Amino acid sequence: MKAKAPRSVDELRNLTPARVALGRAGASLPTKALLDFTLDHARARDAVHAAFDASALAAALGALGLKACVVASRAGNRQDYLQRPDLGRRLETASVDLLRSRGRPAGGLAIVIGDGLSPAAVQAHAVELMRHLLPHLASESVEIGDVVVATLARVALGDEIGALLNARMVAMLIGERPGLSAPNSLGAYLTFAPKLGGTDSERNCVSNIHGEGLSYAEAAFKIGWLVREGLRRNVTGVALKDESSEGALVRIAGSCGQA
Repeated sequence: MKAKAPRSVDELRNLTPARVALGRAGASLPTKALLDFTLDHARARDAVHAAFDASALAAALGALGLKACVVASRAGNRQDYLQRPDLGRRLETASVDLLRSRGRPAGGLAIVIGDGLSPAAVQAHAVELMRHLLPHLASESVEIGDVVVATLARVALGDEIGALLNARMVAMLIGERPGLSAPNSLGAYLTFAPKLGGTDSERNCVSNIHGEGLSYAEAAFKIGWLVREGLRRNVTGVALKDESSEGALVRIAGSCGQA
């Protein structure tokens, strides 16, 4: 049997956006590799500092039939948000009062959409992800209680919001820390019985939602499965293993065909 020819470096580059086998020019990178790195670094920085139009996002959600309110964390501006992560995990007083005034009975799923470390990701993907997610939640008879848009938000801000709204579960959609190959990646964090002081071990995460990562259909399927099972079993986090993969491709293909 004829031995297979070794795979080339060019083939490896085509399999991943990671920076591999860049070559060198003397002791340095080739000019193109250096310029590509500089451009991606600039895109990541721009994503962190991108403007976040919470009102426009709330209006776009309204077009999907979701009435959203807008709240803010204790971080007064982007600089404070980046330098003081703790401020992004708690609501400002006015926002606490706003959510308390809603007077919701206990139960349902609260959806929070926060700018996070990549407002650009939220502006690019949040509405389309919700468009794909809503049919999954409807098919499982999941009640959506409140929808909240949060500015200068960290993941844990969803815990306080969910607790104030008496939600059984909170789903936090948030811009993830930009990488050099993915400056606009969206993540979804699910927490059953949200409360102040919750830990990461109590959350499930569906991450890497963007054009070159997890598609809207795939992400919506996973999130819908985790919401359903989390509410059924009364758990999220390390106690809830993502077993949505079985049959997922068939179901996703079917849902895409119906779009």
